[in-house]
Amino acid sequence: MQFKILIVFVFCTSMMYAQSDISKILTNIAEAPSAYRIKKDVQTLVNFGTRHTLSDTLSKTRGIGAARRWIKSTFDQISSDCNGCLEVQYQRNFVKKDGRRIVHDVDIVNVLAIQRGTKYPNSYVIMSGDIDSRVSDVNDFTSDSPGANDNASGMAGTIEAARVLSKYRFPVSIVYVGLSGEEQGLYGGKYMAKIAKKEGWDIIGVINNDMIGNIRGIDGVIDNSTFRVFSEAISMTMSDQQKNAMRYYGGEVDGPSRQLARYIDKITDEYMTNLDAIMIYRLDRFGRGGHHRPFNDEGFAGVRIMETHENYNEQHQDIRTDNGIAYGDVISSVDFDYAAKLTAVNALTLASLASAPPAPKLVKIGGIVKPSTRLKWEAVQDENCIGYKVYWRDTTAPQWQHSKFVGKETDVTLKGIVIDNYLFGVASVGKNGAESLVQYPRGIIVTGR
Repeated sequence: MQFKILIVFVFCTSMMYAQSDISKILTNIAEAPSAYRIKKDVQTLVNFGTRHTLSDTLSKTRGIGAARRWIKSTFDQISSDCNGCLEVQYQRNFVKKDGRRIVHDVDIVNVLAIQRGTKYPNSYVIMSGDIDSRVSDVNDFTSDSPGANDNASGMAGTIEAARVLSKYRFPVSIVYVGLSGEEQGLYGGKYMAKIAKKEGWDIIGVINNDMIGNIRGIDGVIDNSTFRVFSEAISMTMSDQQKNAMRYYGGEVDGPSRQLARYIDKITDEYMTNLDAIMIYRLDRFGRGGHHRPFNDEGFAGVRIMETHENYNEQHQDIRTDNGIAYGDVISSVDFDYAAKLTAVNALTLASLASAPPAPKLVKIGGIVKPSTRLKWEAVQDENCIGYKVYWRDTTAPQWQHSKFVGKETDVTLKGIVIDNYLFGVASVGKNGAESLVQYPRGIIVTGR
């Protein structure tokens, strides 16, 4: 009897230690991004004068060509510091003039740094920032357009996340990317998303960072303790049959992008001090767009992270002063401590998802006119998957409220929980404690099976 008790004790202690591994790593990552380094990178990007998509590509000191070469060289240096752990490359797309926002033929060039996963090299979590900038006239590609907050802040945050996370190794690949052509029509994201679709990338999630440095809103509010996460409700690639099924079984606010938003909210609550994620149930700001949308259009989960209170006097404006009001996206308006905190949120999310086992597939649900709810799914074929966690919440609740770890069971009945009153989901859990995105059930369990 003593021998058996000893075995159980050792096993439980080992499990507790293993599950603390990811928590220890994430605690370190939360404090790693440097406001000083982000400021230096934003200043460098601002110093290129303009980063308009159609600006100079030959100059060594001005224009988008110089900017993207600097971004690539910076990724190259980060890779050198981690013994070549990043695959750094350009992704080039030739776009002909359209007479609207592309007034002459142009190469729209993304800069990618891929930190290849040790176990799932073709599975990706992606962090993006935009390289380009603009002033009042979207086709003015010669005037000074510093784009300090929009979007040198997001680009600098992406570079800083690469510095932080390149010190670790993850089972899943992480991509840090500077996307081009955002202001001219989301060209860089459209091209990358199409390439990913064509080449069969398994994209777990895309986090687009667009304006993460302003804390002084046009509404007079100063706020460095919240940020917004924009996410669409369902995948636009769902079939009509799948959409129709939601009328009966629910899931209108539980698409993959919304689950990514919830994941970000949860990890912020767990690891960030005095910072709260505000989930916005909308693809993007009203009538506006960002570089996560092209990935959503191709069926990938993607969200936008940005400041809570925008200042429109500092977006898409010529640098000037009118009636005592200063206009222009200049570096003095960027709060670098805030940008570092939002960079940390990105790094935490990337690291956690890249450390987790694959999400369960073919999640089904049953329990019509019964006093309990049944969930069933395919087992994850990964020796590091210790089991699964079942989540549920009120139908009006934005975040998961309840959970139950069910071990390696793949057919679970929640007794006393009536299916009509809650929404449900399932996530995989790794030995290190990292969890996959929650998967909402999209199928119905046939009685008796």
